[in-house]
Amino acid sequence: MRELLLDAQSLHTRAQVHDALAAAFAFPADYGRNLDALYDLLTVCPPTRLTLRHAEHLVDALGNYGELLLRVLADAAAENPGFLLAVQG
Repeated sequence: MRELLLDAQSLHTRAQVHDALAAAFAFPADYGRNLDALYDLLTVCPPTRLTLRHAEHLVDALGNYGELLLRVLADAAAENPGFLLAVQG
């Protein structure tokens, strides 16, 4: 299982979030950089544990989009038994 760490404290825009996720997961170049595309890729990703630090910063910086992003991550983890999500603060 691959282990990924993402510190949300350095993410202030939607573009930064999608750039960081695309780099961490090595998403294909045609990744749509939206929540639907993110969900689709996470539900079929190989066994991966994502530790997300300072998750509350996503809501502080992105408001409702940050809340939706966290929900997408949780929903994808519930759908894909190989994708484990650990949210810290």
